[in-house]
Amino acid sequence: MAHERIEIDLPLAKVYELLSNPVEFPKFLERIDKVERVNSQTFEYKTMIGDEEYSWTTNLIDNLRNTRFAWITISGNLNQTGTIRFTPLDNGERTRVEFSLDYRTFFGEPEEELASFIEDSPAQLAKDLAKFKELAEGGTFKETPIETDEEKEEVTA
Repeated sequence: MAHERIEIDLPLAKVYELLSNPVEFPKFLERIDKVERVNSQTFEYKTMIGDEEYSWTTNLIDNLRNTRFAWITISGNLNQTGTIRFTPLDNGERTRVEFSLDYRTFFGEPEEELASFIEDSPAQLAKDLAKFKELAEGGTFKETPIETDEEKEEVTA
């Protein structure tokens, strides 16, 4: 399980607004390629790990405005759970974000590439939250496009 904490120099309501829509996660969660909204509580995720596509569907289980946002996987070939907690700092001018993200297989031991993906989650989450902080504090989060798989491949090629 990956658990990271970061402080954002923005009011809690703004940080909550930016982090409470999973469709926006690919802007800063580097290893998530796409998230689509199915309905107000359900989201479909997709990503490539090695040569295999992983997809899973999550349901929101907790959405306490400006306090906590959480989800669990209900189907797919990768099990992901996540919780984001929000704490106001400095009379609400700044916000502490605690982000927990856990990946597991639904069956048996993961193969090598998936095992590495899971094992690297804590370091990756720290990097991803630093990117979120940069985009949010810079005021560019909403305007930042979500890169397609092809654009990500061009950058790494």
